[in-house]
Amino acid sequence: MLRIGVLGAARIAPQAVIRPANACPDAEVVAVAARDKAKAAAFASEHGIPAVRDSYQDLLDDPGIDAVYNPLPNGLHGRWTLAALAAGKHVLCEKPFTANAAEAKTVADAAQASGLVVMEAFHYRYHPMAKRAVEIVRSGELGVMERVEAAMSFPLPKFSDIRYNLGLAGGALMDAGCYPVHLVRSLTGAQPRVLSARATLHRPNVDRAMTAEVRFDEGYTAEISCSLWSRSLLRLSAKVYGSDGVMRLINPYAPHMFNRMTVVTNGHKRIERVSKRPTYAYQLDAFVAAVEKGEPVLTPPADAVKNMALIDAIYVAAGLQPRVPTD
Repeated sequence: MLRIGVLGAARIAPQAVIRPANACPDAEVVAVAARDKAKAAAFASEHGIPAVRDSYQDLLDDPGIDAVYNPLPNGLHGRWTLAALAAGKHVLCEKPFTANAAEAKTVADAAQASGLVVMEAFHYRYHPMAKRAVEIVRSGELGVMERVEAAMSFPLPKFSDIRYNLGLAGGALMDAGCYPVHLVRSLTGAQPRVLSARATLHRPNVDRAMTAEVRFDEGYTAEISCSLWSRSLLRLSAKVYGSDGVMRLINPYAPHMFNRMTVVTNGHKRIERVSKRPTYAYQLDAFVAAVEKGEPVLTPPADAVKNMALIDAIYVAAGLQPRVPTD
């Protein structure tokens, strides 16, 4: 039984780890800590978590905890993942992995030195839809790669939300855009360079929307777009164009909610069906298998460094500063 502690009473925690653990015979959420202990106690009571710790560090020091789930604000991911490693805990860290690539490299080096499992929580990557999409692209069925387009847009008009907070490493590219950035890299298996980027700002250096054009060494290009508040209210999609066909994905990021995968090659169209089991359940299975059996993960720290490097480069191309860790 993998005993998991949760850092923070985050809104994402129930669907990301608590409910999956309740359905998993090999994992259990045993404790939670928050800056406000009363809030942590209420959270624990609501979700059936047996223990509340006085602080994040108290949770990390608990010998009855094997691993931690880190859903803290972006700017705190690196600091508390490093603290968890120092305490001998495995870590499932929410995306984006850190505030920037330099911090990601620091965490990746610490993870490698520790021998512990550290996994970035790109839950979609563990779902059969992502696996199948990668198989199709890498198989050559679409022919020679020509173009990839990936987007994640959803409305977040509450501008007091921490996702707009620069001091917590917020911004549309960090919160929503990290998904299409990662999807483009996962589908192609390559790291592109940024040609151009355009940001729509909520306030100075805080993007509410971003579009980037990137190019791969093989010559094909990709568009990455995201928004938290723009005319593009809801876009959850990806397209891969090849010389012999096209693959279209509707909602590859949370396919358990709704999805559609269409492949057209040489005039023939097919629709592939995928599992409706939650992405988070697959993710927890992979995390447990990595800890208990030493199985490799699809989103290790080395991959997170590359993802953050591309995010940093997009910010620079848009004339903005990469995010910095929270003091």
